[in-house]
Amino acid sequence: MTGVAPAVLALPAVAGAVLLLGAGWAAGRWHARRGERAAGMDLGTPVERATFHTLHTASLAAPPLRAGLTEDAARKAARRLRSLLGTEALCLTDRESVLAWDGPGADHHQRRAMARVAVMLASGRSQSVRTECQRPDCPLKWAVVAPLTGEDGVLGALVAYGSRESAVLVRAATEVARWVSVQLELSELDRSRTRLMEAEIKALRAQISPHFIFNSLAAIASFVRTDPERARELLLEFADFTRYSFRRHGDFTTLADELRSVQQYLALAGARFGDRLKVTLQVAPEVLPVALPFLCLQPLVENAVKHGLEDSTEECRITITARDAGAEAVITVEDNGVGMDPALLRRILAGEHGGSSGIGLPNVDERIRQVYGDAYGPVMETGVGAGMKVTLRIPKYRAGVHSSPPGHQPPRL
Repeated sequence: MTGVAPAVLALPAVAGAVLLLGAGWAAGRWHARRGERAAGMDLGTPVERATFHTLHTASLAAPPLRAGLTEDAARKAARRLRSLLGTEALCLTDRESVLAWDGPGADHHQRRAMARVAVMLASGRSQSVRTECQRPDCPLKWAVVAPLTGEDGVLGALVAYGSRESAVLVRAATEVARWVSVQLELSELDRSRTRLMEAEIKALRAQISPHFIFNSLAAIASFVRTDPERARELLLEFADFTRYSFRRHGDFTTLADELRSVQQYLALAGARFGDRLKVTLQVAPEVLPVALPFLCLQPLVENAVKHGLEDSTEECRITITARDAGAEAVITVEDNGVGMDPALLRRILAGEHGGSSGIGLPNVDERIRQVYGDAYGPVMETGVGAGMKVTLRIPKYRAGVHSSPPGHQPPRL
């Protein structure tokens, strides 16, 4: 028994060793395969990796610059631009002062930077100059001053500092300055579009004419003695309608808020025209939170009231629908009014016919196209004596289209 025992006792040890070797081999294979997978995720050649890094850095620098050439935007972008060029230091300026500095040397180079920028402003071309720095420990020996341009000419400069004269740095700094200039031009375009939309909204507000206000107040006054409670309700509707129409914040609103304003407008119109006005409203709850341009439905409804009531002696039926169509909300405003000649409608939309239709339809058409593109322009179907139907397709999600900020209080419900 004594001769057998050692052999029997050795079996677990051998098995453990085999298991240990197997586990080691498996772990080695796992690490090897993980390394192979990691190698498979390699971004490619050094040139490809450098290209990716450049594009990534440029994408990080772009958003601040879209705010314009301000001190805050320059401060956020300067570090990215310096990384993009790989220079010892970099600064961004306007025509008067240094807006941001990234890297060493600000304590003694920043004062002289604007003198070099002034020379560049006089010529409008990039300059490569020796800094004439006397400090032996300062790496900033050469500077490339490149203009930043916009619609109004040269706005400022990008100044890149290097340790030696380099034709590569001159070309690279000039190209980066051109790229920055493109971002600044885009920011100017954004501001121009915003100003244009604000002007169009102001024009639309101006169309809420004293004539409509006078008629609404006259209709309310007619109920003061005969039906004081209705007069009170109409006054509240009038107050909410004017408050919403003349609010000062936000180019966009929700469909729910826009429809509420339309209901208030129709309540005031109903007080004037009585039973001649019949309105049908069909709205899918799913589309109520959809954001859309401010005051884009009220002009369509006003147009329907005008051609259905003011231009006719018959009963006016207006149908407003808003339905869910997947990625879009489809809104229609239809009336049974006098309609118009399609050729006349085309001239009105082109701004070639002032007429009595005002600016409502062209205004809505232009703003919808500006925000969503020509593919989303309103579809208008009409004919003489055939009424009019206007259809809007509003994307549920579109970059830059957001309703009022959280602090906004919607009209009274």
